[in-house]
Amino acid sequence: MTELTKLTIAGARDALRRGEITSHELTDALNAAVDGADRLNAYAHKTPDIAARQAKAADARLKAGDAPDLCGIPLGIKDLFCTEGTASQAASRILDGFKPQYESTVTSQLFRDGAVMLGKLNMDEFAMGSSNETSAYGAAVNPWRADDGVDLTPGGSSGGSAAAVAADLCLGATGTDTGGSIRQPAAFTGTTGIKPTYGRCSRFGIIAYASSLDQAGPMTRDVRDAAIMLRAMSGHDPKDSTSADIAVPDFEAMLTGDIRGKVIGIPREYHVDGMPGEIETLWTRGTEMLRDAGAVIRDISLPHTKYALPAYYVIAPAEASSNLARYDGVRFGHRAKLAQGDGITEMYEKTRAEGFGPEVQRRIMVGTYVLSAGFYDAYYNRARKVRALIKRDFDQVFAEGVDAILTPATPSSAFGLGAMKESDPVQMYLNDVFTVTVNLAGLPGISVPAGLDHKGLPLGLQLIGRPWEEGDLLNTAYALERSAGFVSKPGKWW
Repeated sequence: MTELTKLTIAGARDALRRGEITSHELTDALNAAVDGADRLNAYAHKTPDIAARQAKAADARLKAGDAPDLCGIPLGIKDLFCTEGTASQAASRILDGFKPQYESTVTSQLFRDGAVMLGKLNMDEFAMGSSNETSAYGAAVNPWRADDGVDLTPGGSSGGSAAAVAADLCLGATGTDTGGSIRQPAAFTGTTGIKPTYGRCSRFGIIAYASSLDQAGPMTRDVRDAAIMLRAMSGHDPKDSTSADIAVPDFEAMLTGDIRGKVIGIPREYHVDGMPGEIETLWTRGTEMLRDAGAVIRDISLPHTKYALPAYYVIAPAEASSNLARYDGVRFGHRAKLAQGDGITEMYEKTRAEGFGPEVQRRIMVGTYVLSAGFYDAYYNRARKVRALIKRDFDQVFAEGVDAILTPATPSSAFGLGAMKESDPVQMYLNDVFTVTVNLAGLPGISVPAGLDHKGLPLGLQLIGRPWEEGDLLNTAYALERSAGFVSKPGKWW
């Protein structure tokens, strides 16, 4: 049998049901792998005791014949998800010591289905970042390396999740995506990540960044695993007012690979200035793969795409400035030591100055500015109007018969840690150029590994689907995955 840590979710599920392995054996193998990979800094908090307890319960369910798809499957959980009694810090010093007394809906559904939690995964602080370098735990490291041996970013904000899946430190992981934070790390690490339609997965118990953009999704080794995991994560939740009361189909059963007659749109606006030739070539090759699989290729226009990044970087910080106001040192997490005579204002100021990192402080300040009197209409209201136009572009394209849209996932392969200077945040923000439109429009999007660049680093392609049609999107991604035949893995150096 394949080495236990290298099993897919589907492969492990089938082996567990046949009794060839136990969840206990699988969990032990992965715990050992996690302990031997501290160099990658993918896990912020390891939970071997919880994993052992959950694996024992899963084995009992398997023996009794009561085994959902994820029963006994060891997963990593992004530190943004509240897990009862376990540190949940959003990679921020301001939540140091916070152990919630409740469970996020997504993790409770995974545990309901018998999944095993190996630990909490590293990420950018409050999900604000594209390289996992804003984390209070330090940067996670990409298991892929170029010949020069420089440590590479696994992407962000779900960098720990991507690194853990790519390095065989879990069989799948949860991620969240506000502007590309599932799809960009997946592309940088040769893994698969899907951001479902806004409202498909509950946001209850997920520490908020930008509430109208945040959405949870799975990060896995292939499309089939993403389909299995997404089904367990999805569903209506009365605790989340934005959760859609829509039936969740069996996404895995929809993976036929037959996309004959499907119309795939190629947006001309995604041919951005300065795009590396390798990205352009990969995109062209992906188009040909889908055409060879029987799809109809159609050039399309999404004219307001050029305004997406500036609109996103007004709306997201504005919502963050509101959401993060709750962290004040009063109720939970870090509280600064006060000097004699300090009052509540000084406590707020000192706590936030110590607790929030530079990037979070920057976005709070930007968000507060664009919401302030005199600037609300000039910035925030205008960005909301642009967002509506971006959504209308997609609505029109889908109304004209397009089934999915193919684009690059990222403007480059993984870059070196420290390469994007903090003094120039705009360079970092440009990493989201292909992904933010999907969040602004509330659509599902998936990144699929499709090739390697000249340095031997993975590159991904993005497919964007119709709202609530993740099953159809996953099937198109499945066809692309089979055509691309990407099987490369990082060599172990850590």
